[in-house]
Amino acid sequence: MLLTIPALPRHGAVMTDSNPEQRVAALLRTLDLESGAADTFVGHNHPDGRGRMFGGQVIAQALVAAERTVDEDRPVHSLHAYFLRGGDETRDVDFQVMRDLDGGSFANRRVVVSQADVPILTMLASFHRREPGRHHASAMPDVPPPEDLLEEAALRTAFAETLAPDKRELLLRLRRPIEMRSVEPQQWLTREPTAPLSHTWIRAAAPLPDDPRIHRAVLAYASDLRLLGTSMLPHGLGLIEGNVMAASLDHALWFHDDFRADEWLLYVCDSPWAGGARGFNRGAIYTRDGRHVASVAQEGLVRPIAPKA
Repeated sequence: MLLTIPALPRHGAVMTDSNPEQRVAALLRTLDLESGAADTFVGHNHPDGRGRMFGGQVIAQALVAAERTVDEDRPVHSLHAYFLRGGDETRDVDFQVMRDLDGGSFANRRVVVSQADVPILTMLASFHRREPGRHHASAMPDVPPPEDLLEEAALRTAFAETLAPDKRELLLRLRRPIEMRSVEPQQWLTREPTAPLSHTWIRAAAPLPDDPRIHRAVLAYASDLRLLGTSMLPHGLGLIEGNVMAASLDHALWFHDDFRADEWLLYVCDSPWAGGARGFNRGAIYTRDGRHVASVAQEGLVRPIAPKA
């Protein structure tokens, strides 16, 4: 067990509680996988009422499963995942880990994630024993601090006023365990076409335990937020508006340095290309003191559709 989490309802609940500690406890519970035989694990969902599992959750759980089979002196440095099918948030999730490599410096794990014996995600993860080396890093952009920005709840409320009642209810009831503050709030309020670039401060909505594996898993969860939407920014597309069919196809994440996921991190996303009903997105994650601690890349389905009448 990673840690002890208070019991929470497993099925049928919507994460509407405004208490951030409870939301983070629910996230940690989904990451606290049950161990089975021969490197197998079972994960439980905390449904939020959307029916489909959040992709970042599946990636984070798969990372937890892989890390359970690797010595702690070899932290993960990269993962590469493919989304095969949408996950059902009312079902448990099965994880099978294959130990492909245990070398002198590196270890490699392959994870197959399934529901009802049907694969929904495959992931490769690489682990590296710490060693010294030459260093350089990209500089963090100069942006306003999170204290000067609107809380996401305020943005949601303002945006909800522009929506039909059914869409308004869906937007307002969603409560995430990740706190986000956008440097460009107009991108999410107006949906007017803008450059495919966004800057968002993110952190866990409540303090986390000190285990660095938990912080890596929480960042893996959060790395699937905001990313795919960046490729929609120049085109005025959005899921709430119902004018696009969107889904993550793959996801890559590189861990460069240590961090805490319950302290503010700047998530810089850009999309250098979109076409053929796909959008490609990149992300860079910085600590508040300017360290470049992680990088992300993702391609997703971005298929424009006619909104339902």
